[in-house]
Parts: sequence; C-alpha cells; structure tokens
Amino acid sequence: MKIAIIGATGFVGAALVTEFAARGHQVTAISRNPATEAHENVTNVKGDIFDANHILEILKGHDVVVSAYNPGWANPDIYEDYLRGARFIQEAVKKAGIGRFIVVGGAGSLYVAPGLQLIDTPKFPEEFKPGANAVRKYLNILKEEKELDWVFFSPAIEMHKGITTGRTGSYRLGFDSPVFDAGHRNTLSVEDLAVVIADEAETPRFRRQRFTAGY
Repeated sequence: MKIAIIGATGFVGAALVTEFAARGHQVTAISRNPATEAHENVTNVKGDIFDANHILEILKGHDVVVSAYNPGWANPDIYEDYLRGARFIQEAVKKAGIGRFIVVGGAGSLYVAPGLQLIDTPKFPEEFKPGANAVRKYLNILKEEKELDWVFFSPAIEMHKGITTGRTGSYRLGFDSPVFDAGHRNTLSVEDLAVVIADEAETPRFRRQRFTAGY
C-alpha cells in the first residue's frame, strides 16, 4: 500500500516509518523537518499541515494516512496548535479521498475507572495536561466524523523511551480502558505500537472508534 505518515520524524512517527517500510509498503514520511537519510520504500517530504492545499496535494493517491502529529510538548501553544493542526489534517484527508485515516493520540483520555479518565487523576503530570486535553477534545470531534473511515489509537500509559522491550510483535488489544498486565501495569514499546498500527492498516478491525493496546 501507499502509506502517508504525518509527524514522521517524531518518537512515534519514526517507528511507524520503520515498521511500514520493513513490510514493503511505500511510505511518504511527512514532517516539518524531514529526515535526510535515504531508506528503501521511504520518500521524505517537507509538509506544512497549516497549508491546507499543500498537505492535500501530498496526501493524494495514498491508501492510508497515519497521523502522529504533535506540535511539541514544550510548545506553550500546544493546545491550540494541536487542535488546529488536527482539524487541517482531517479535512485534507477527506478532500484527498483517502480510504483509511488512523490517528495516534494519547493515553490521557483512557478510562481508568467508571467515568474517570487518566488525565483527571491526581497523579497525571501537569506539564502534559494541555496537550492531553487537546487530544481528548479532538477524539470527541473525530467521533462526529461520518464520512471518513477513521480510527483513533491511544498508546499505553507507559509508552516512552524508557520502555526498552523493543519489537516483540506481541500485544493485547482493548477499547476505552488501559490493557493492564498481571502487575497492573499498562506498557507498550514504541516499536510494538508501530506493529499495532501497521496490523490495523493491513487488516482493519476497528472502524470509527478508539482502541488501545498493551502487553
């Protein structure tokens, strides 16, 4: 397939590029500052998501768009920039006539108890709240989308550079609540996140809903 990955040089995006390319898909890796290394099956493209016509032209002709867009956790305007950018991407995907739209969001909106989302728990880091709030709001916006064949993925609560299991190819799926292991931890390496997303792109199991994964 032809796969467009937005945010391709980020922590998540880079893993997605590696996984899709390794499976033989033709990858268009889109980012503000594209990678300079040449890889088989990968075309690096500079993209400005706030330029609607520009991003539309890049996306045309792809089978799947995967958005790992993040304006940066240190960005003081992350809330506004994320929502604005996410809406631009969604509209461009729609206008380009893409068959499948996969959004990699955050874990903050996962329900850790009935009626309680992770972001609203006392221990949720304050520095991540603006970005997590934006992603939570966008999930609700996306739920109103009736034209696109979309799916929203929430990573595990512990999905960061310190999770060093690498690529195991194994995971368990869930919906709106974290997938906990026997020790009540919800972990997933970024490499296995990419496996989850590539598997979903190749064999869709979720449509117009959110899902998650963990070990």
